[in-house]
Amino acid sequence: MGTQALDVIKANPEKFSAEILTAQTNADLLIEQAKAFDPNVVVIGDESKYAYVKEALAGTHVKVFAGEQALVEAAAMDCYDMMLASIVGYAGLKPTLQAVEMGKAIGLANKETLVVAGDIVMQKAAEHKAPILPVDSEHSAIFQCLVGEMRNPIERIILTASGGPFRGKKPNFLVNVKRDHALQHPNWSMGAKITIDSATLMNKGLEMIEAKWLFGLKASQIEVVIHPQSIIHSMVQFEDGSIKAQMGLPDMKLPIQYAMAFPERIKNDFPRLDFRRCEQLSFEEPDLRTFRNLALAIEALQKGGNLPCIMNAANEIAVWAFLRNRIGFLDMMAVVEQAMQKITFIEKPTLDDYYESDAAAREFAASLIHL
Repeated sequence: MGTQALDVIKANPEKFSAEILTAQTNADLLIEQAKAFDPNVVVIGDESKYAYVKEALAGTHVKVFAGEQALVEAAAMDCYDMMLASIVGYAGLKPTLQAVEMGKAIGLANKETLVVAGDIVMQKAAEHKAPILPVDSEHSAIFQCLVGEMRNPIERIILTASGGPFRGKKPNFLVNVKRDHALQHPNWSMGAKITIDSATLMNKGLEMIEAKWLFGLKASQIEVVIHPQSIIHSMVQFEDGSIKAQMGLPDMKLPIQYAMAFPERIKNDFPRLDFRRCEQLSFEEPDLRTFRNLALAIEALQKGGNLPCIMNAANEIAVWAFLRNRIGFLDMMAVVEQAMQKITFIEKPTLDDYYESDAAAREFAASLIHL
């Protein structure tokens, strides 16, 4: 996500510049990007790599910081206008909250922030007049469909999903799936965690919960349909029955650019969709029995409270373990389900309750995996 955002900045230097760049462990890429884009500040999350980054950028004016707290402190700086919130997982919550409290515009590519604490984040965004512009392709599609429609009530939204690399497969196949196979997404190029979430359909469940908070919807207004071609990125149906869809080739640079330039649409040279070469657009129901994570996410969406937070925390641990060959593909879903059953449900959690629920779910999930 970050590298694609920098592609947009590079193509539009008269409109955008990168003021703060952050990375967790990839120090070499961070150094390369800092030298190319000359930001004010860089933050490396892995404190053990601070000296390496500092030395590499010693000949520049770039300020170097390190650690989790430095990410939050960078978000509080005045030198930028918009945060592209793309830190993967729960780790993105605190920096994003800090930026919201500063009244900064948020280009939201981190869905877990709203999954974990959507009520609090959106309340603070309203209080501090911080615009939240969706960058996920599905939520960007919905946002684009709603431009000019704000007074027209939504009947439902339809989130499209490619179905991932295992669409149509059954448990007897999935039980043997290995890490490298699961990382081969048919349409999108994404990080490892998001790619695994797409393979289990957890990513679509997280997007349902994110959509609830972004667009002020009820659980009953949010549906998922499998659309293998990933040409229609999502749809909105209004009360008169009309449906709007946003379409295009699968390319994350478009929703990134749209959020960064909103309300303007700026020219680019991205590949265009040619309907003459688009043989079919097909749709099907998701298989909730096989891909239990989507069913669990729907349960969390409907029940609310801290349950989405619990689900997300357990899933992050399960995906981490799967990527290291500690557990099998179907085991990820079992870990999430058991955590949702075990950790105490809180109907109206505070921010501290969310932090505690996250920690408890991670500890419980880790105990199941014997980490």
